Amino acid sequence: PLICRNYKGDLDMTEIDHFMPLVVQREEEGNLTPLLVHGKIHFLWIKHSNLYLVALTNKNANASLVYSFLYKMVEVFTEYFKELEEESIRDNFVIVYELLDEIMDFGFPQTTDSKILQEYITQQGNKLETAKSRVPTTVTNAVSWRSEGLKYKKNEVFIDVIESVNLLVNTNGSVLLSEIVGSVKLKVFLSGMPELRLGLNDRVLFELTGRNKNKTVELEDVKFHQCVRLSRFENDRTISFIPPDGDFELMSYRLNTQVKPLIWIESVIEKFTHSRLEIMVKAKGNFKKQSVANNVEISVPVPSDADSPKFKTSVGSAKYVPEKNVVVWTIKSFPIAEAGHKLKFELKFSQLSGDWSNFDPSIPVREELT
Repeated sequence: PLICRNYKGDLDMTEIDHFMPLVVQREEEGNLTPLLVHGKIHFLWIKHSNLYLVALTNKNANASLVYSFLYKMVEVFTEYFKELEEESIRDNFVIVYELLDEIMDFGFPQTTDSKILQEYITQQGNKLETAKSRVPTTVTNAVSWRSEGLKYKKNEVFIDVIESVNLLVNTNGSVLLSEIVGSVKLKVFLSGMPELRLGLNDRVLFELTGRNKNKTVELEDVKFHQCVRLSRFENDRTISFIPPDGDFELMSYRLNTQVKPLIWIESVIEKFTHSRLEIMVKAKGNFKKQSVANNVEISVPVPSDADSPKFKTSVGSAKYVPEKNVVVWTIKSFPIAEAGHKLKFELKFSQLSGDWSNFDPSIPVREELT
């Protein structure tokens, strides 16, 4: 272990020595899980870069809370060290211990907002003013995520709504799964303690007020930043909040909405001999001409014993990634074309017949639409 902290003193610190052998054993057996058990000890863990962040408990803890805390730790340490890896932990032992003491107390999460933590835990760990016993007012305020006395010459708020579309389409062209995962991100430069209100075309809100229900959406799995007044939202669906200063994510949500694929994919496999086949993939944009699809990545699966691929693309570039058994077709800026765009490649096999075992013919597509 690089660094550890025993908050309640009810566990033997040597219990962590059982963690890595358990991980190695489970990996070899092929049944590694995010929660491991050794005797009465439960290991709840996540992996980031080359680090394992592990929480130990011998009680029936709230697992969701533990994992949320571990991911929040990664976020806080990344804010401080830019890159969270073994070397950054070794170089910043003092600050890490300071942070561990502040973000949790006796097993209960406390202040986990990196902007607030940076007010009284500075980068110069050896220069911390430990003589002062004054607790920063921000921590004890009712609004613990925002400092008092902020002043700006120009008051500004920037709002970004970022949505990802997840689609699953079968070979017949029918949409099996369609959902939108979105988030509302704010950048706030406001003086004092402003109270903001945000309205959405939420179906529940329109039903409550008896207004026209056209073009409304039904939000699911809504998750808010701690600054949002939840009681107000539950009563009248108003998102009312005093925002933190700077960048933050106000909310995230999911919509079960039927949308057509932004990029339609068709593929044809032609088998010439036992050791040679040809695959043609056609991609066509279904989005409006004023929109642009950037960094399009189409992954075409190939059998594991494929060899010597030859590519021909009408746009973009293609490369064979043997460790993932895919051919990746990359288009930096996807132009709209009536006939679509084509990728054609030929594959040979090292064996007399292609190995089609464990072969998944589905083609994942990723793109950024603006």
